[in-house]
Amino acid sequence: MECARCGGRLARLLYFAASICTAGPAVRRRFSGCLVRQSVTASNPMNPVPPALPDETRCVALARRVLHIEAAAVAALAERLGADFERAVQLILQRRGRVIVTGIGKSGHIARKLAATLASTGTPAYFVHAAEAAHGDLGMITAEDVVIALSNSGASEELLTIVPLVKRQGAKLISMTGKPDSPLAREADVHLDAAVSEEACPLNLAPTASTTAALALGDALAVALLDARGFGADDFARSHPGGSLGRRLLTHVSDVMRGADRVPQVPETVPMTSALLEMTRGGMGMTAVVDARGAPIGIFTDGDLRRALERGCDARTAALAEVMTRAPRSIDPDALAVEAAEIMERLRISQLLVVDADGTLAGALTTHDLMLAKVI
Repeated sequence: MECARCGGRLARLLYFAASICTAGPAVRRRFSGCLVRQSVTASNPMNPVPPALPDETRCVALARRVLHIEAAAVAALAERLGADFERAVQLILQRRGRVIVTGIGKSGHIARKLAATLASTGTPAYFVHAAEAAHGDLGMITAEDVVIALSNSGASEELLTIVPLVKRQGAKLISMTGKPDSPLAREADVHLDAAVSEEACPLNLAPTASTTAALALGDALAVALLDARGFGADDFARSHPGGSLGRRLLTHVSDVMRGADRVPQVPETVPMTSALLEMTRGGMGMTAVVDARGAPIGIFTDGDLRRALERGCDARTAALAEVMTRAPRSIDPDALAVEAAEIMERLRISQLLVVDADGTLAGALTTHDLMLAKVI
């Protein structure tokens, strides 16, 4: 019975298909459109067919436009810098307190970055959220502080709420806005003009060029303060001990070297075979050659061994004095480890002796030791 029913359905479908094929073009088009609509609805009734991806040429052209607009916005800042910028730098240098940077929205994100840059380049600073400031965080601000307030419009309600209170506490106010005639700019002791002619957003709405300009102007302020304070590489390293730069500038040779008691060493008078045994024991690929006072007079490395064998030297009978390298390069234990790395790279050597001020062997280090200390 089931087979008979299926056969009947099949016959009806075939008859229906034949009718469509023999029908006119209008009927076929209408039926085809019906099938397409049913297919889309059945597959995902809530989502229509997605739009085509944007043309790649248009994407690249738009991206270039964004970069050109933002680059022009930053370049325009340089032309406008003058007395107000210098006053802002002097105001911060003259105050004994800290710099508090504040903002709201996208300007708040830029303000947070500016605070971090100032703090890491010698100007003690921290970020205070403008909305939180009105709910207790104003207590962080003292009369000796300088507040830098960022707002492209210069009319952010959260900032204007706290400005009178900041000034009542005696703190100085620097504003960074895109509108020199805005309420925030008028209330400030110093105003920094960060205006842009247009946003990079095609709608001219999303903060793009304006935030880039504020970011660049903040960096310019931080670098000017860095220079005025005489902040150097060593100072930067002390505030970045956990980074690769900190390790390079704070790690000394004495921190990574192996002490003299762990360095293989032999006198000059021994045969080459004894030096080879000492090299094997030390595991540094070399042995120092020292005099009776413990001062290094030479070094014997695996490179020296290879060169001796290439010359036809008999390792069983050769004297160490014949194959060692005399007057080896050395370094002071108080030198920076990065200096040792530079010497080893320039001379293409893998081991370096460390010598005290009195000329005696203090230790040695290898490129592997520097790698373990993450100096290289």
